[in-house]
Amino acid sequence: MIEEFNSVWDALGFSTEEGANLEARASLMRELREIIRSRSWTQAVAAKQCRVSQPRLNDLMRGRIDKFSIDALVNMAASLGLRVSFELTAA
Repeated sequence: MIEEFNSVWDALGFSTEEGANLEARASLMRELREIIRSRSWTQAVAAKQCRVSQPRLNDLMRGRIDKFSIDALVNMAASLGLRVSFELTAA
């Protein structure tokens, strides 16, 4: 029998709350990486623009989700002049 899950986070055994947090962080990380790539910045330039260290920026580019809180990612986005908004929908 094939088991179905609501999200990859559910499939990995995370609680609903943890999954929601991970999904929000993953989404912010993807958006930030895409913006950095679209601007063709080096990691050093991107780190300066995001007001973080180059090793920290490297963690972002490598998708190390465990290294970032939602707050840290929102702060990075704000440093780039971006406004973050969330949409709540029924599960």
